[in-house]
Amino acid sequence: MLHTTDGQALVAELALPTERKPVATLICLHPLPTHGGFMDSHVMRKAANRLPFLADLAVLRFNTRGTESPAGKSTGEFDEGVGEKFDLEAAVNFAVSRGLPNPWLLGWSFGTELTLKYGANQPVLGGILLSPPLHRATQQDLAAWNTVDKRLVALIPEFDDYLQPAEAAVAFSGLKNYTQVNVDGGKHLWVGEDQVYRVLTEIVNVVNPSALPLPKTVEL
Repeated sequence: MLHTTDGQALVAELALPTERKPVATLICLHPLPTHGGFMDSHVMRKAANRLPFLADLAVLRFNTRGTESPAGKSTGEFDEGVGEKFDLEAAVNFAVSRGLPNPWLLGWSFGTELTLKYGANQPVLGGILLSPPLHRATQQDLAAWNTVDKRLVALIPEFDDYLQPAEAAVAFSGLKNYTQVNVDGGKHLWVGEDQVYRVLTEIVNVVNPSALPLPKTVEL
């Protein structure tokens, strides 16, 4: 359980390499809970299942306030990305308290909004944005990232429902330390093993590129 400073208890799971220490940490922020997003949303679940073993990463997932998964339900209620500021901070504080190395925020859809709004002043190396819709994050939020030495890397699907590559290039054009990865054939939900493998590859390329290429099969 993660505990927020405003009194909520968040269901969480930390996946770690079994034989080595992690070299970097992903703090996962899931898609919109009112549309089915939660800590087990498939890309983040697969990141937790695979990347500790394949890329020596620690992967921290959690349900934001009011969100339920098979692991349980976090207290509180969905707050349109406002109170979720405290949820993000609780996850980062947990990672810091555990001494988890080189933390990155990994946001998907709604999770990118939380990353952009509240991540710039957190003790993380940067943010990885999967399918950012830019519905809640403002230009003022983006400008805050120009005041800190942190990276933003956005994976923009060619056929995204909300923000496609050309639009994203304009929307993020004011950022100084921004990398945009356009994914041909990609869609907002990253359905299918080819898209999942591409997403996980791009994540590892940011946080631990020495682990590439990721194997597609393993012997246990």
